[in-house]
Amino acid sequence: MTSADLGGLGLDAARERFLLQLKADGRSGHTLAQYQRHLHLLARWAAGEGLSADVAAIGHEALARFLASPLALTQADGRPKRAGTVNSLRTSVRGFFGYLHEAGYLAEDPSRLVRHALCGPAPPRSLSEADQKRLLETLAAAEGEAGRRDHALFHLLLATGVRLGAALALDAADLDLDRGEATLRRSKGGRVERVFLPPALQGHLRHYLAGRTTGAVFTRRDGRPITARHAHRRLAYWLKKSGAGPVSPHGLRHAFALGLYRRTRDLLLVRRALGHRAISSTLRYARIQDDELRAVMHAGA
Repeated sequence: MTSADLGGLGLDAARERFLLQLKADGRSGHTLAQYQRHLHLLARWAAGEGLSADVAAIGHEALARFLASPLALTQADGRPKRAGTVNSLRTSVRGFFGYLHEAGYLAEDPSRLVRHALCGPAPPRSLSEADQKRLLETLAAAEGEAGRRDHALFHLLLATGVRLGAALALDAADLDLDRGEATLRRSKGGRVERVFLPPALQGHLRHYLAGRTTGAVFTRRDGRPITARHAHRRLAYWLKKSGAGPVSPHGLRHAFALGLYRRTRDLLLVRRALGHRAISSTLRYARIQDDELRAVMHAGA
């Protein structure tokens, strides 16, 4: 039996069934959104090529043409996509067609020949220690409720390395400032995690909360939690004002990890602090810095 014998399932319907399975498997909203973007790209390419909307019409050769196409390899402005970005697209394609094959919608998996390109991980974009100091000093002088909130939020990200989504989901009841701990109830993968708060951050959060014991920690004027998009905008504003950056809120997590590794040289400790499941995710922080290499080479001259 060939894939064509099992035809009749359109790309859009197949995508919805796949996303439903991912949701049932507990995959994060970020993961679902990425798969949806990638599969929408595939559908656009297939329509442009005049291929049938039936998933059975996409064999391994058609899939190779898609992955080699400008739509897959270049950005909207014509610049080439990063190798890691294209590898993510390959992962999505493999996951999608692998699901269709295992679920019985396709007799063969057309993505079985797809391989990742060999590329090293890009160095994490973060803030230097000097820029971190400038940012925090600028935030410390901020006035108004929004300024005090931003100071507490970005201090938390820099001092603990928690992800922005987990920080914005914090409730005041999740903070045990006497013990110096925070419980993250919205971590990657749906796990509940515990992080430790340095003394300076404990005091800062205690002052910021001013006795509040319930409710979202980082809020707007109406009391609702701020959004991730708003946090991105606020960080960009403060970075520009301080003369630091630019970097995303996730870059503050990278800054924390790099600083912790420099101080300890302990990858397992960094892995625990970041909540990584695999040590491979932590290895990117163990790269040799240019100044360290220069010092070693000069010492051996």
